[in-house]
Amino acid sequence: MDQLELKVTSSLVAGVDEVGRGPLAGPVVAAAVILPANHDLEGLTDSKKLSASKRERLAFEIKSVAISWAIAEANLGEIESLNILHASLLAMQRAVQQLSPAPERVLVDGNRCPTLKQPAQAIVKGDGTVECISAASIIAKVYRDHLMCQFAEQYPGYGFEKNAGYPTKAHLNALNSLGVTPIHRRSFAPVAACLVNDESH
Repeated sequence: MDQLELKVTSSLVAGVDEVGRGPLAGPVVAAAVILPANHDLEGLTDSKKLSASKRERLAFEIKSVAISWAIAEANLGEIESLNILHASLLAMQRAVQQLSPAPERVLVDGNRCPTLKQPAQAIVKGDGTVECISAASIIAKVYRDHLMCQFAEQYPGYGFEKNAGYPTKAHLNALNSLGVTPIHRRSFAPVAACLVNDESH
């Protein structure tokens, strides 16, 4: 799809993205953002390509200028009962439903759209090419990173403030030595293996 097709006529177009599908711990978080057509935000791109300080600054600016923005989660129980894909779609659906004014059209990062009342279009790598999706990606990541820093204080030793729950070597080592916390995703293989080890001892 070329960029011209994305210059939609409606002013109420929401970009949606999620963060936290890959981690072994914590919720999956989605954000939805409607940007004004004439905003002057600079540097919007995939949140993973930005430094933490740049993300923080942009998240503040996005919230300041957005027509509407919302953040939603799918919790651990929902991840376990639905699976991570459907929990991600649920978080995205919740984020869009919270927008006021409601969008007339929704652009979603990836290849699947959540169930919505509005027409929606999935755009692979949209977080790097479509500004409203980039904006959603940034505020979702900043929110989730802050959340994982809070969990780091609650469950020290796992490095959540650095790894955000992703399976780094240090995190996997901590999982094996300290055990599974209440925020770990038990259906994910490294956590499940750790639980089996615990039971066998």
